[in-house]
Amino acid sequence: MKCISVYTNNFESFSDIYEEILEASFEDNEEKEFQGVVVSEAGTVPDNYLERMRAKPEVVVMKIKDTEITILQHGDVFEILLPEKESVVN
Repeated sequence: MKCISVYTNNFESFSDIYEEILEASFEDNEEKEFQGVVVSEAGTVPDNYLERMRAKPEVVVMKIKDTEITILQHGDVFEILLPEKESVVN
């Protein structure tokens, strides 16, 4: 899964920019700013990352209905976990 880190602990700020973040394209390790909030493409997380984070009591896990997107919130960061696009080899 691809991870995008959003550096805020304010859910309202996060929700205000969420759609804009999903529509943006990021290069590897690129940082952008949305309405004063720093957002970073954090690369790919290991397959077991989500399960490890779910086990921690300080982590809030949100699954976006009808999508494969998962959002983790802990400390001062939200992490948007997106399924990686399958590459087609001809």
